[in-house]
Amino acid sequence: MIDFLKSIGIAQPTGTGWLTVVFTFLVAWVITWRFIPSVRRFALKVGWADQPNARRLNKEPLPNAGGLAIYAGVVAAMIVATALNPILIQQVQIQVLAILLGGSILVLVGFIDDQFSLPPVFRLVVQFLAALLLVAVGIRFDTAFGTALDPLLGTFLTVLWVMGITNAINLMDGVDGLAGGISYITAMSLLAVSAQDPRWAAATLVLAAMSGAALGFLRHNFHPSKIIMGDAGAYFFGYVLAATALLGSLKVTTVFSLIPTALFLLLPIFDTARVIIRRLIRRQNPMSTPGKDHIHHVLLARGLSQRRTTLVLWALTLAFNIVAMLVQPSVSPVVVVTSALGTTALLAFTVWRKLRAVWREERLLESQLPSA
Repeated sequence: MIDFLKSIGIAQPTGTGWLTVVFTFLVAWVITWRFIPSVRRFALKVGWADQPNARRLNKEPLPNAGGLAIYAGVVAAMIVATALNPILIQQVQIQVLAILLGGSILVLVGFIDDQFSLPPVFRLVVQFLAALLLVAVGIRFDTAFGTALDPLLGTFLTVLWVMGITNAINLMDGVDGLAGGISYITAMSLLAVSAQDPRWAAATLVLAAMSGAALGFLRHNFHPSKIIMGDAGAYFFGYVLAATALLGSLKVTTVFSLIPTALFLLLPIFDTARVIIRRLIRRQNPMSTPGKDHIHHVLLARGLSQRRTTLVLWALTLAFNIVAMLVQPSVSPVVVVTSALGTTALLAFTVWRKLRAVWREERLLESQLPSA
């Protein structure tokens, strides 16, 4: 396997090679997958759930603590990575710890918001501080078109990027499996790019843990969902994806290089920008109570089911990520094809059984309907 990866141009991503990365992915996958049923039972017991209302699609209380299981899976996987390769982690620990610390803060704030509805201004302030944490450890914009950026401008662009992506992923979390699938596909694509050089080990390991946790979560979140990630999970996914996109081979050191990097997250970026512009045109507050004006709401209004809406937007996300990988100078077409096929295969393996069961139920219901 290692020889095959070398033959297609994928270098050893860490000091101990692919073993550390693969094991990190598997630990996050298994822990998240196995831990979620326990979280779900406890959440229902104590009332950590979204109640049905006019905006939500669930018809009964739906546990919203999935973000805690996702977070636990990522942290556990990073601990395993530390045990497997302590020298590597010592070399990149400041950036890794900064990402995990900022993500931890947002998980906490998101979870409290899920249960008690924090003011939007407070959430934005916390996101702002979490973004500044990344700037403090060197995860930031540095130059523009070959010229050094003013530190204040670089900080502004970094904060805007991190806060924008964090909220964009959260806003996509309106249909079962959508935000989790987008996060998984994007993390896998970023992982394929960052794995091109051992110097980018920090991004590679964090993305491996993120990918595994997202995949393990989707086993329980694809429609009909048994649990949702809530703001805690969505903030965590968005923040970590935004931070890792500023590391390694993806390091956005120039304003221009932000364009191909943004392709990885083009769907949530486009959806958020579209909603903000539409609300401003209607003279509404863009930060007002969420409505039904996102892309997934449009597809649902046109008659698509939740599952088909999710699958369509997953496919669009994968297409954008393939383009994003192709425009990265360090990635060969073979790596792009391998990454896309592997991402799709793992995703299909995760949701296929649930899809097949649901399709059987639909055919059974259709057969019971009286003929015209």
